[in-house]
Amino acid sequence: MSTRTPKARALQPADYLKKILTARVYDVAVESALEVAKNLSRRIHNTVLLKREDQQPVHSFKLRGAYNKMAHLTPEQLKKGVICASAGNHAQGVALGAKRLGTKAIIVMPTTTPSVKIEAVKALGGEVVLAGDSYSDAYTHALTLEKKNGMTFVHPFDDPEVIAGQGTIAMEMLRQHQGPLDAVFVAIGGGGLIAGVANYIKAVRPEIKVIGVQMDDSSAMMQSVAKGKRITLSDVGLFSDGTAVKLVGEETFRVSKNLVDSYITVDTDAVCAAIKDVFVDTRSIVEPAGALAVAAIKQYVAEHKTKGETYAAILCGANMNFDRLRFVAERAEVGEEREALFAVTIPEQPGSLRRFCELIGKLPSFGGSKSPRNVTEFNYRMSDQAKAHVFVGLTTGVKGESSKIAGHFTKSGFDSIDLTHDELAKEHIRHMVGGHSSLAHEERILRFEFPERPGALMKFLLAMRPGWNISLFHYRNQGADYGRILMGLQVPKTDNKAFAAFLEGLGYPYVEETLNPAYRLFLQR
Repeated sequence: MSTRTPKARALQPADYLKKILTARVYDVAVESALEVAKNLSRRIHNTVLLKREDQQPVHSFKLRGAYNKMAHLTPEQLKKGVICASAGNHAQGVALGAKRLGTKAIIVMPTTTPSVKIEAVKALGGEVVLAGDSYSDAYTHALTLEKKNGMTFVHPFDDPEVIAGQGTIAMEMLRQHQGPLDAVFVAIGGGGLIAGVANYIKAVRPEIKVIGVQMDDSSAMMQSVAKGKRITLSDVGLFSDGTAVKLVGEETFRVSKNLVDSYITVDTDAVCAAIKDVFVDTRSIVEPAGALAVAAIKQYVAEHKTKGETYAAILCGANMNFDRLRFVAERAEVGEEREALFAVTIPEQPGSLRRFCELIGKLPSFGGSKSPRNVTEFNYRMSDQAKAHVFVGLTTGVKGESSKIAGHFTKSGFDSIDLTHDELAKEHIRHMVGGHSSLAHEERILRFEFPERPGALMKFLLAMRPGWNISLFHYRNQGADYGRILMGLQVPKTDNKAFAAFLEGLGYPYVEETLNPAYRLFLQR
Protein backbone atom coordinates (compact mmCIF):
# COMPACT_ATOMS: atom_id res chain seq x y z
CA MET A 1 0.00 0.00 0.00
CA SER A 2 1.44 3.37 -1.05
CA THR A 3 2.03 6.03 1.60
CA ARG A 4 2.68 8.77 -0.98
CA THR A 5 0.70 11.97 -0.66
CA PRO A 6 -1.20 12.46 -3.93
CA LYS A 7 -0.03 15.45 -5.93
CA ALA A 8 -2.50 18.32 -5.94
CA ARG A 9 -4.39 18.75 -9.21
CA ALA A 10 -3.07 21.63 -11.30
CA LEU A 11 -5.47 24.54 -11.34
CA GLN A 12 -7.22 25.05 -14.68
CA PRO A 13 -8.58 28.30 -16.19
CA ALA A 14 -12.04 27.44 -14.81
CA ASP A 15 -10.57 27.15 -11.31
CA TYR A 16 -8.75 30.45 -11.65
CA LEU A 17 -11.92 32.03 -13.04
CA LYS A 18 -13.70 31.28 -9.75
CA LYS A 19 -10.74 32.64 -7.78
CA ILE A 20 -10.62 35.83 -9.84
CA LEU A 21 -14.37 36.43 -9.59
CA THR A 22 -14.18 36.14 -5.81
CA ALA A 23 -10.83 37.90 -5.34
CA ARG A 24 -10.72 40.54 -2.64
CA VAL A 25 -8.81 43.41 -4.16
CA TYR A 26 -11.13 46.41 -4.02
CA ASP A 27 -10.54 47.16 -0.34
CA VAL A 28 -7.28 48.75 -1.54
CA ALA A 29 -7.34 48.78 -5.35
CA VAL A 30 -9.46 50.86 -7.71
CA GLU A 31 -10.99 49.77 -10.99
CA SER A 32 -8.50 51.45 -13.28
CA ALA A 33 -9.57 53.19 -16.46
CA LEU A 34 -9.36 51.65 -19.93
CA GLU A 35 -8.57 54.51 -22.32
CA VAL A 36 -8.01 54.81 -26.05
CA ALA A 37 -4.53 56.10 -26.92
CA LYS A 38 -5.84 58.41 -29.63
CA ASN A 39 -2.55 59.73 -31.00
CA LEU A 40 -0.80 56.36 -31.05
CA SER A 41 -3.87 54.64 -32.53
CA ARG A 42 -4.05 57.17 -35.33
CA ARG A 43 -0.34 56.84 -36.05
CA ILE A 44 -0.22 53.03 -36.28
CA HIS A 45 -3.71 52.63 -37.85
CA ASN A 46 -4.94 50.29 -35.11
CA THR A 47 -6.89 50.99 -31.92
CA VAL A 48 -4.69 50.88 -28.82
CA LEU A 49 -6.37 50.64 -25.41
CA LEU A 50 -4.40 51.52 -22.28
CA LYS A 51 -5.29 49.78 -19.02
CA ARG A 52 -4.24 52.40 -16.50
CA GLU A 53 -2.77 50.41 -13.61
CA ASP A 54 -0.48 53.39 -13.08
CA GLN A 55 -3.55 54.98 -11.43
CA GLN A 56 -3.53 52.58 -8.47
CA PRO A 57 -2.79 54.04 -5.00
CA VAL A 58 0.78 52.70 -5.15
CA HIS A 59 1.04 53.41 -8.93
CA SER A 60 1.27 49.70 -9.76
CA PHE A 61 -0.93 46.62 -10.17
CA LYS A 62 1.07 44.76 -7.51
CA LEU A 63 -1.26 45.61 -4.60
CA ARG A 64 -4.05 43.52 -6.19
CA GLY A 65 -2.28 40.19 -5.82
CA ALA A 66 -0.57 41.05 -2.54
CA TYR A 67 -3.82 42.09 -0.87
CA ASN A 68 -5.79 39.13 -2.22
CA LYS A 69 -3.19 36.77 -0.74
CA MET A 70 -3.29 38.47 2.64
CA ALA A 71 -7.09 38.76 2.67
CA HIS A 72 -7.32 34.95 2.44
CA LEU A 73 -5.11 34.37 5.49
CA THR A 74 -6.62 33.12 8.75
CA PRO A 75 -6.90 35.41 11.78
CA GLU A 76 -4.08 33.41 13.39
CA GLN A 77 -1.82 34.00 10.40
CA LEU A 78 -2.63 37.70 10.28
CA LYS A 79 -1.85 37.98 13.98
CA LYS A 80 1.69 36.73 13.35
CA GLY A 81 2.17 39.09 10.41
CA VAL A 82 3.39 38.88 6.82
CA ILE A 83 6.79 39.21 5.21
CA CYS A 84 8.09 39.69 1.70
CA ALA A 85 11.28 40.45 -0.20
CA SER A 86 11.12 43.29 -2.67
CA ALA A 87 12.84 46.52 -3.67
CA GLY A 88 9.97 47.84 -5.73
CA ASN A 89 6.23 47.84 -6.34
CA HIS A 90 5.43 44.59 -4.52
CA ALA A 91 6.89 46.02 -1.32
CA GLN A 92 4.49 48.96 -1.39
CA GLY A 93 1.56 46.69 -2.21
CA VAL A 94 2.28 44.43 0.77
CA ALA A 95 2.79 47.39 3.11
CA LEU A 96 -0.49 49.03 2.07
CA GLY A 97 -2.41 45.74 2.25
CA ALA A 98 -1.04 44.96 5.71
CA LYS A 99 -2.01 48.41 6.93
CA ARG A 100 -5.56 47.90 5.66
CA LEU A 101 -5.81 44.49 7.36
CA GLY A 102 -4.21 45.69 10.59
CA THR A 103 -1.32 43.21 10.47
CA LYS A 104 2.43 43.62 10.79
CA ALA A 105 4.48 43.65 7.58
CA ILE A 106 8.23 43.17 7.32
CA ILE A 107 9.70 44.13 3.97
CA VAL A 108 13.22 42.80 3.36
CA MET A 109 15.07 44.98 0.85
CA PRO A 110 18.64 44.88 -0.49
CA THR A 111 21.03 47.37 1.09
CA THR A 112 21.39 48.95 -2.36
CA THR A 113 17.71 50.02 -2.47
CA PRO A 114 17.32 53.78 -3.09
CA SER A 115 16.20 55.70 -0.01
CA VAL A 116 13.12 57.02 -1.82
CA LYS A 117 11.73 53.47 -2.06
CA ILE A 118 12.60 52.68 1.54
CA GLU A 119 10.80 55.80 2.74
CA ALA A 120 7.77 55.01 0.56
CA VAL A 121 7.39 51.60 2.25
CA LYS A 122 7.84 53.10 5.72
CA ALA A 123 5.21 55.75 4.97
CA LEU A 124 2.73 52.94 4.32
CA GLY A 125 3.48 51.36 7.70
CA GLY A 126 5.88 48.64 6.60
CA GLU A 127 8.91 47.67 8.70
CA VAL A 128 11.98 47.69 6.47
CA VAL A 129 14.86 45.27 7.00
CA LEU A 130 17.93 45.75 4.80
CA ALA A 131 19.86 42.59 3.92
CA GLY A 132 22.39 41.71 1.23
CA ASP A 133 23.37 43.40 -1.99
CA SER A 134 20.78 41.79 -4.28
CA TYR A 135 17.17 40.61 -4.39
CA SER A 136 18.37 37.01 -4.00
CA ASP A 137 20.11 37.91 -0.73
CA ALA A 138 17.02 39.73 0.52
CA TYR A 139 14.79 36.79 -0.48
CA THR A 140 16.97 34.30 1.42
CA HIS A 141 16.94 36.48 4.53
CA ALA A 142 13.15 36.91 4.29
CA LEU A 143 12.67 33.12 4.29
CA THR A 144 14.85 32.88 7.40
CA LEU A 145 12.77 35.53 9.20
CA GLU A 146 9.55 33.82 8.03
CA LYS A 147 10.49 30.59 9.82
CA LYS A 148 11.94 32.35 12.85
CA ASN A 149 8.87 34.53 13.48
CA GLY A 150 6.17 32.20 12.15
CA MET A 151 5.10 34.82 9.61
CA THR A 152 3.46 34.24 6.21
CA PHE A 153 5.56 34.91 3.13
CA VAL A 154 3.75 36.88 0.42
CA HIS A 155 5.36 35.89 -2.87
CA PRO A 156 5.52 38.60 -5.55
CA PHE A 157 4.23 36.29 -8.30
CA ASP A 158 4.35 32.52 -7.73
CA ASP A 159 1.17 32.00 -5.69
CA PRO A 160 -2.38 31.16 -6.93
CA GLU A 161 -3.98 33.85 -4.76
CA VAL A 162 -1.53 36.46 -6.01
CA ILE A 163 -2.16 35.33 -9.59
CA ALA A 164 -5.92 35.54 -9.06
CA GLY A 165 -5.60 39.07 -7.70
CA GLN A 166 -3.72 40.16 -10.79
CA GLY A 167 -6.33 38.44 -12.97
CA THR A 168 -8.94 40.98 -11.87
CA ILE A 169 -7.30 43.36 -14.36
CA ALA A 170 -8.47 41.15 -17.25
CA MET A 171 -11.92 40.87 -15.66
CA GLU A 172 -12.20 44.67 -15.63
CA MET A 173 -10.89 45.04 -19.18
CA LEU A 174 -13.44 42.67 -20.71
CA ARG A 175 -16.24 44.34 -18.79
CA GLN A 176 -15.08 47.82 -19.81
CA HIS A 177 -14.61 46.94 -23.48
CA GLN A 178 -17.48 45.00 -25.03
CA GLY A 179 -16.29 45.34 -28.62
CA PRO A 180 -13.73 43.35 -30.60
CA LEU A 181 -10.36 42.81 -28.98
CA ASP A 182 -7.67 41.07 -31.00
CA ALA A 183 -4.86 40.82 -28.46
CA VAL A 184 -3.77 41.83 -24.97
CA PHE A 185 -0.09 42.63 -24.45
CA VAL A 186 1.30 41.93 -20.98
CA ALA A 187 4.72 42.66 -19.48
CA ILE A 188 6.40 39.68 -17.82
CA GLY A 189 8.78 39.68 -14.89
CA GLY A 190 8.14 36.63 -12.71
CA GLY A 191 4.89 35.94 -14.55
CA GLY A 192 2.16 36.67 -11.98
CA LEU A 193 0.42 39.31 -14.07
CA ILE A 194 0.32 37.35 -17.32
CA ALA A 195 -0.73 34.15 -15.52
CA GLY A 196 -3.75 35.93 -14.03
CA VAL A 197 -4.66 37.71 -17.28
CA ALA A 198 -4.23 34.57 -19.42
CA ASN A 199 -6.34 32.40 -17.12
CA TYR A 200 -9.27 34.82 -17.16
CA ILE A 201 -9.16 35.60 -20.89
CA LYS A 202 -8.82 31.98 -21.97
CA ALA A 203 -11.72 30.99 -19.71
CA VAL A 204 -14.03 33.76 -20.96
CA ARG A 205 -12.83 34.94 -24.40
CA PRO A 206 -10.37 32.30 -25.67
CA GLU A 207 -10.24 33.88 -29.15
CA ILE A 208 -8.35 36.89 -27.76
CA LYS A 209 -4.59 36.47 -28.08
CA VAL A 210 -2.48 36.91 -24.95
CA ILE A 211 1.01 38.10 -25.88
CA GLY A 212 3.80 38.23 -23.34
CA VAL A 213 6.41 40.99 -23.49
CA GLN A 214 9.93 40.94 -22.09
CA MET A 215 13.08 43.01 -22.38
CA ASP A 216 15.61 41.51 -24.75
CA ASP A 217 18.09 41.30 -21.86
CA SER A 218 15.63 39.82 -19.32
CA SER A 219 13.64 37.19 -21.21
CA ALA A 220 13.57 34.39 -18.62
CA MET A 221 9.97 33.32 -19.38
CA MET A 222 10.38 33.33 -23.14
CA GLN A 223 13.57 31.26 -22.95
CA SER A 224 12.04 28.88 -20.40
CA VAL A 225 8.97 28.22 -22.56
CA ALA A 226 11.19 27.66 -25.61
CA LYS A 227 13.23 25.04 -23.71
CA GLY A 228 10.23 23.45 -21.98
CA LYS A 229 11.62 24.02 -18.50
CA ARG A 230 12.45 26.90 -16.18
CA ILE A 231 15.92 28.28 -16.73
CA THR A 232 17.86 30.69 -14.57
CA LEU A 233 19.47 33.62 -16.37
CA SER A 234 23.02 34.36 -15.32
CA ASP A 235 22.35 38.08 -15.55
CA VAL A 236 19.50 40.46 -16.38
CA GLY A 237 19.40 44.06 -17.57
CA LEU A 238 18.22 46.56 -14.99
CA PHE A 239 16.72 49.33 -17.13
CA SER A 240 13.28 47.77 -16.69
CA ASP A 241 13.87 46.87 -13.06
CA GLY A 242 10.22 45.92 -12.56
CA THR A 243 10.65 42.93 -14.89
CA ALA A 244 14.30 42.07 -14.16
CA VAL A 245 13.76 38.48 -12.95
CA LYS A 246 16.31 35.71 -13.43
CA LEU A 247 13.97 32.79 -12.66
CA VAL A 248 10.21 32.77 -13.24
CA GLY A 249 7.79 30.98 -10.90
CA GLU A 250 6.82 27.32 -11.16
CA GLU A 251 3.10 28.02 -11.36
CA THR A 252 3.46 31.08 -13.57
CA PHE A 253 5.65 29.04 -15.94
CA ARG A 254 3.08 26.24 -16.11
CA VAL A 255 0.25 28.67 -16.87
CA SER A 256 2.23 30.70 -19.40
CA LYS A 257 3.48 27.60 -21.22
CA ASN A 258 -0.09 26.41 -21.70
CA LEU A 259 -2.06 29.62 -22.22
CA VAL A 260 0.10 32.43 -23.61
CA ASP A 261 -0.14 32.61 -27.41
CA SER A 262 3.25 34.18 -28.19
CA TYR A 263 6.09 36.29 -26.86
CA ILE A 264 7.85 39.47 -27.99
CA THR A 265 11.09 41.02 -26.78
CA VAL A 266 11.75 44.75 -27.01
CA ASP A 267 14.91 46.78 -26.51
CA THR A 268 15.70 49.82 -24.38
CA ASP A 269 15.24 52.37 -27.15
CA ALA A 270 11.82 50.96 -28.07
CA VAL A 271 10.72 51.20 -24.43
CA CYS A 272 11.92 54.79 -24.15
CA ALA A 273 9.93 55.66 -27.27
CA ALA A 274 6.88 53.92 -25.77
CA ILE A 275 7.21 55.93 -22.53
CA LYS A 276 7.02 59.06 -24.67
CA ASP A 277 4.01 57.69 -26.59
CA VAL A 278 2.15 57.09 -23.33
CA PHE A 279 3.04 60.58 -22.12
CA VAL A 280 1.76 62.18 -25.33
CA ASP A 281 -1.61 60.45 -24.96
CA THR A 282 -2.07 60.56 -21.17
CA ARG A 283 0.37 63.18 -19.84
CA SER A 284 1.52 60.48 -17.41
CA ILE A 285 5.02 59.03 -17.14
CA VAL A 286 5.14 55.27 -16.72
CA GLU A 287 8.16 53.29 -15.60
CA PRO A 288 10.00 51.14 -18.19
CA ALA A 289 8.08 47.98 -17.22
CA GLY A 290 4.85 49.94 -17.61
CA ALA A 291 5.69 50.78 -21.23
CA LEU A 292 6.75 47.30 -22.39
CA ALA A 293 3.29 46.41 -23.68
CA VAL A 294 3.02 49.60 -25.75
CA ALA A 295 6.46 49.05 -27.26
CA ALA A 296 5.42 45.50 -28.19
CA ILE A 297 2.20 46.63 -29.86
CA LYS A 298 4.16 49.00 -32.11
CA GLN A 299 6.63 46.24 -32.95
CA TYR A 300 3.83 43.74 -33.58
CA VAL A 301 2.03 46.11 -35.97
CA ALA A 302 5.26 46.85 -37.85
CA GLU A 303 6.03 43.14 -38.26
CA HIS A 304 2.53 41.93 -39.16
CA LYS A 305 1.40 45.01 -41.13
CA THR A 306 -1.99 45.02 -39.40
CA LYS A 307 -4.67 47.69 -39.79
CA GLY A 308 -7.99 48.21 -38.07
CA GLU A 309 -7.38 45.79 -35.21
CA THR A 310 -7.80 46.49 -31.49
CA TYR A 311 -5.06 45.84 -28.94
CA ALA A 312 -4.89 46.39 -25.19
CA ALA A 313 -1.72 47.27 -23.29
CA ILE A 314 -1.51 47.02 -19.51
CA LEU A 315 0.39 50.01 -18.12
CA CYS A 316 1.50 48.01 -15.13
CA GLY A 317 3.44 50.65 -13.18
CA ALA A 318 4.55 54.26 -12.95
CA ASN A 319 7.17 54.28 -10.21
CA MET A 320 9.79 55.94 -12.37
CA ASN A 321 13.01 57.21 -10.86
CA PHE A 322 13.19 60.91 -11.74
CA ASP A 323 16.89 60.75 -12.62
CA ARG A 324 16.10 58.33 -15.47
CA LEU A 325 14.01 60.84 -17.36
CA ARG A 326 16.98 62.48 -19.09
CA PHE A 327 18.11 59.10 -20.43
CA VAL A 328 14.57 58.22 -21.53
CA ALA A 329 14.08 61.53 -23.35
CA GLU A 330 17.42 61.21 -25.13
CA ARG A 331 16.82 57.66 -26.30
CA ALA A 332 13.13 58.00 -27.19
CA GLU A 333 13.78 59.65 -30.55
CA VAL A 334 16.33 57.02 -31.52
CA GLY A 335 13.96 54.28 -30.34
CA GLU A 336 11.24 55.58 -32.61
CA GLU A 337 13.87 56.12 -35.32
CA ARG A 338 12.87 59.76 -35.40
CA GLU A 339 16.54 60.59 -34.86
CA ALA A 340 19.56 59.24 -36.71
CA LEU A 341 23.18 59.53 -35.56
CA PHE A 342 26.25 59.75 -37.80
CA ALA A 343 30.01 60.10 -37.73
CA VAL A 344 30.94 62.31 -40.68
CA THR A 345 34.44 63.19 -41.90
CA ILE A 346 34.87 66.62 -43.46
CA PRO A 347 38.03 68.31 -44.83
CA GLU A 348 39.74 70.58 -42.27
CA GLN A 349 39.62 73.67 -44.46
CA PRO A 350 37.68 76.96 -44.52
CA GLY A 351 34.08 76.57 -45.72
CA SER A 352 33.81 72.80 -45.15
CA LEU A 353 31.38 73.11 -42.27
CA ARG A 354 29.22 75.52 -44.23
CA ARG A 355 29.13 73.15 -47.22
CA PHE A 356 28.16 70.26 -44.98
CA CYS A 357 25.38 72.31 -43.35
CA GLU A 358 24.10 73.28 -46.80
CA LEU A 359 24.06 69.58 -47.74
CA ILE A 360 21.97 68.80 -44.66
CA GLY A 361 19.52 71.52 -45.62
CA LYS A 362 19.06 69.96 -49.06
CA LEU A 363 18.80 66.32 -47.95
CA PRO A 364 16.02 64.52 -49.83
CA SER A 365 13.37 62.46 -48.03
CA PHE A 366 14.06 58.77 -48.52
CA GLY A 367 10.70 57.59 -47.22
CA GLY A 368 8.22 60.07 -48.60
CA SER A 369 7.97 62.07 -45.39
CA LYS A 370 7.40 65.80 -45.78
CA SER A 371 8.41 66.65 -42.21
CA PRO A 372 11.23 69.22 -41.99
CA ARG A 373 14.62 67.75 -41.15
CA ASN A 374 16.40 69.35 -38.19
CA VAL A 375 19.84 68.97 -36.64
CA THR A 376 19.40 67.49 -33.16
CA GLU A 377 23.07 67.25 -32.22
CA PHE A 378 26.40 68.45 -33.56
CA ASN A 379 29.70 67.70 -31.83
CA TYR A 380 33.12 68.60 -33.23
CA ARG A 381 36.63 69.23 -31.92
CA MET A 382 39.57 70.21 -34.13
CA SER A 383 42.18 67.46 -33.92
CA ASP A 384 43.78 66.97 -37.35
CA GLN A 385 45.23 69.36 -39.91
CA ALA A 386 43.75 67.45 -42.86
CA LYS A 387 40.30 66.28 -41.77
CA ALA A 388 37.69 66.64 -39.03
CA HIS A 389 35.30 64.07 -37.55
CA VAL A 390 31.90 65.35 -36.46
CA PHE A 391 29.15 63.58 -34.54
CA VAL A 392 25.79 64.58 -36.02
CA GLY A 393 22.17 63.87 -35.07
CA LEU A 394 19.32 64.48 -37.52
CA THR A 395 15.55 64.08 -37.34
CA THR A 396 14.16 61.45 -39.68
CA GLY A 397 10.72 61.00 -41.15
CA VAL A 398 10.48 57.22 -41.42
CA LYS A 399 12.20 54.14 -40.04
CA GLY A 400 15.18 52.81 -41.95
CA GLU A 401 16.17 56.21 -43.35
CA SER A 402 19.50 56.53 -41.54
CA SER A 403 21.49 54.18 -43.78
CA LYS A 404 20.27 56.02 -46.89
CA ILE A 405 21.26 59.39 -45.41
CA ALA A 406 24.73 58.04 -44.61
CA GLY A 407 25.06 56.85 -48.19
CA HIS A 408 23.99 60.26 -49.50
CA PHE A 409 26.63 62.00 -47.37
CA THR A 410 29.34 59.67 -48.69
CA LYS A 411 28.28 60.18 -52.32
CA SER A 412 28.45 63.94 -51.72
CA GLY A 413 32.10 63.75 -50.61
CA PHE A 414 31.68 63.43 -46.86
CA ASP A 415 32.61 59.94 -45.60
CA SER A 416 29.88 58.85 -43.18
CA ILE A 417 29.16 56.03 -40.74
CA ASP A 418 25.60 55.33 -39.52
CA LEU A 419 25.74 55.18 -35.69
CA THR A 420 21.97 55.07 -35.11
CA HIS A 421 22.09 51.53 -33.74
CA ASP A 422 25.55 51.71 -32.16
CA GLU A 423 25.19 51.35 -28.38
CA LEU A 424 28.65 52.79 -27.59
CA ALA A 425 27.91 55.89 -29.64
CA LYS A 426 24.45 56.42 -28.14
CA GLU A 427 25.47 55.78 -24.58
CA HIS A 428 28.93 57.34 -24.32
CA ILE A 429 30.69 58.75 -27.39
CA ARG A 430 28.11 61.50 -27.97
CA HIS A 431 29.09 62.94 -24.58
CA MET A 432 32.85 62.60 -25.03
CA VAL A 433 33.59 64.43 -28.28
CA GLY A 434 36.13 67.08 -27.33
CA GLY A 435 39.37 67.30 -25.38
CA HIS A 436 42.60 69.21 -25.81
CA SER A 437 43.72 70.23 -29.28
CA SER A 438 47.28 71.12 -30.22
CA LEU A 439 45.95 72.99 -33.28
CA ALA A 440 43.56 75.33 -31.47
CA HIS A 441 45.74 78.45 -31.34
CA GLU A 442 44.20 81.78 -30.26
CA GLU A 443 40.99 79.99 -29.33
CA ARG A 444 38.10 81.76 -27.65
CA ILE A 445 35.26 79.77 -26.13
CA LEU A 446 31.68 81.07 -26.06
CA ARG A 447 28.27 79.81 -24.99
CA PHE A 448 25.46 80.87 -27.32
CA GLU A 449 21.70 80.62 -27.35
CA PHE A 450 20.57 80.15 -30.95
CA PRO A 451 16.90 80.50 -31.84
CA GLU A 452 15.56 77.01 -32.61
CA ARG A 453 14.62 77.70 -36.22
CA PRO A 454 15.98 76.77 -39.65
CA GLY A 455 18.85 78.95 -40.82
CA ALA A 456 20.09 80.08 -37.40
CA LEU A 457 23.46 78.34 -37.79
CA MET A 458 23.81 79.38 -41.45
CA LYS A 459 23.27 83.01 -40.43
CA PHE A 460 26.19 82.62 -38.03
CA LEU A 461 28.46 80.92 -40.59
CA LEU A 462 27.73 83.43 -43.34
CA ALA A 463 28.46 86.37 -41.02
CA MET A 464 31.89 85.00 -39.97
CA ARG A 465 35.04 86.48 -41.47
CA PRO A 466 36.99 84.11 -43.77
CA GLY A 467 40.05 84.20 -41.49
CA TRP A 468 38.16 82.94 -38.44
CA ASN A 469 37.88 79.21 -37.79
CA ILE A 470 35.54 77.07 -35.69
CA SER A 471 37.71 74.79 -33.58
CA LEU A 472 35.01 73.33 -31.31
CA PHE A 473 31.26 72.98 -31.69
CA HIS A 474 28.75 71.29 -29.41
CA TYR A 475 24.99 71.46 -29.80
CA ARG A 476 22.15 69.29 -28.53
CA ASN A 477 18.45 70.03 -29.05
CA GLN A 478 16.73 69.82 -25.66
CA GLY A 479 13.22 70.55 -26.89
CA ALA A 480 13.25 74.24 -25.99
CA ASP A 481 12.60 77.15 -28.37
CA TYR A 482 16.31 77.93 -28.35
CA GLY A 483 19.42 75.81 -28.65
CA ARG A 484 22.41 75.92 -26.31
CA ILE A 485 25.68 75.87 -28.19
CA LEU A 486 29.28 75.77 -27.00
CA MET A 487 31.68 77.03 -29.66
CA GLY A 488 35.41 77.44 -29.95
CA LEU A 489 36.57 80.12 -32.40
CA GLN A 490 40.10 80.87 -33.53
CA VAL A 491 40.21 84.66 -33.86
CA PRO A 492 43.48 86.58 -34.31
CA LYS A 493 43.98 89.16 -31.55
CA THR A 494 44.17 91.85 -34.20
CA ASP A 495 40.52 91.07 -35.01
CA ASN A 496 39.20 91.46 -31.46
CA LYS A 497 37.36 94.68 -32.28
CA ALA A 498 35.81 93.22 -35.42
CA PHE A 499 34.84 90.07 -33.48
CA ALA A 500 33.05 92.14 -30.83
CA ALA A 501 31.11 93.92 -33.58
CA PHE A 502 30.27 90.56 -35.14
CA LEU A 503 28.83 89.24 -31.86
CA GLU A 504 26.84 92.43 -31.32
CA GLY A 505 25.41 92.38 -34.84
CA LEU A 506 24.49 88.70 -34.63
CA GLY A 507 21.92 89.34 -31.91
CA TYR A 508 22.27 85.92 -30.26
CA PRO A 509 22.69 85.89 -26.44
CA TYR A 510 26.17 84.71 -25.51
CA VAL A 511 28.64 84.38 -22.63
CA GLU A 512 32.40 84.24 -23.17
CA GLU A 513 33.96 81.33 -21.23
CA THR A 514 37.59 81.56 -22.34
CA LEU A 515 38.72 82.01 -18.72
CA ASN A 516 36.39 79.35 -17.31
CA PRO A 517 38.48 76.86 -15.25
CA ALA A 518 36.56 73.85 -16.61
CA TYR A 519 37.42 74.86 -20.16
CA ARG A 520 41.05 75.48 -19.25
CA LEU A 521 41.39 72.09 -17.58
CA PHE A 522 39.63 69.88 -20.12
CA LEU A 523 39.54 71.64 -23.48
CA GLN A 524 42.19 74.36 -23.74
CA ARG A 525 45.49 73.62 -25.45
